[in-house]
Amino acid sequence: MALKLEDVSWRFTDNREWREHFPKWPPVIVSCAITGGIHGKAANPNLPETAEEQADSTYEAYKAGASIVHIHARDPNTGHATNTENPEDFYKVNHLVRERCPDLIINNTGSGLFKAEEEFMTKFLAECNPEVASLDVGMLYMRMRVHSPFDLTNPDENTQKFLKEKNLTVLDEKTLEYEGVDCLGYTKTEEFARAMRASNIKPELEVFNSQSWWFVDNLIRKELIDPPYWCQLVFGQDGACSPPTVMSALDMIGNMPPKSLFSAIGTGPLELPIITLSLIMGGHIRVGLEDNVYYRKGEKAESNAQLVERAVRLIHELNREVATPAQAREMLGLSQTPKQYP
Repeated sequence: MALKLEDVSWRFTDNREWREHFPKWPPVIVSCAITGGIHGKAANPNLPETAEEQADSTYEAYKAGASIVHIHARDPNTGHATNTENPEDFYKVNHLVRERCPDLIINNTGSGLFKAEEEFMTKFLAECNPEVASLDVGMLYMRMRVHSPFDLTNPDENTQKFLKEKNLTVLDEKTLEYEGVDCLGYTKTEEFARAMRASNIKPELEVFNSQSWWFVDNLIRKELIDPPYWCQLVFGQDGACSPPTVMSALDMIGNMPPKSLFSAIGTGPLELPIITLSLIMGGHIRVGLEDNVYYRKGEKAESNAQLVERAVRLIHELNREVATPAQAREMLGLSQTPKQYP
């Protein structure tokens, strides 16, 4: 049965519309963020870093029920310990993933892109050519502690240079702290949206707090993004996100523009309560080792697939179905013919 926009998007916080849609909620799109751009194997040895590891982990998550993979490519010049902004590295991961997962939706993201010039962003995205790409919106004040991918007992000159460039402070021989502001306002989000449109890439709007909707509305008003608007609501990062409470989440969902679909991210121990709330409200979910390296308190996750499998069980317990990649493509307005990476 064809999924129409009115079947998958409504006023999610309106009690009458919620009840009207309740018996026929759409299948759940499960995104898997396989590795992230900050922590590595020091945080969890099962986290995939190399292109081959990422492709293998993606295939396992795909078999478990994921219909979207969220990829941060890693830099082979640093032993895959850090992010890369080289499109060839992303293309290699995309190629290996597509070999294993013929219809999976491929999403590429890289934090360095948000500070790049529009010309570089356009060229980068054209070369990687993902089907979806992250578009952070708003001013993000972030503070986070991460396991260091480097030996900090006696850092060499290149490591010290990297730490300074990335605004990372050494807390001890195993821990780094990042604190900084990323301002992704009107100009930058417009540039990114134009770069995505040039390569027929669907923006995944990463929404961290309520002020971000100003910038989403601006993109809609200027016709730089097309419905359905794919909104990824993020909870759990100190300073950047709205407080991780039910009322804050409902406020975020209630302020989405019409013709939107939403998915929710809960970082760390917030993963389960946040994705459960999203499922109850009629939304979609993201899990994976980028967001949470633990399966339960004190027990590290064995794999991305393990986190997807638990999410799938939860979806079924709440009497919802898991979206196939074809259904996810239909709901998001993507082509049923997956992009290829020969």
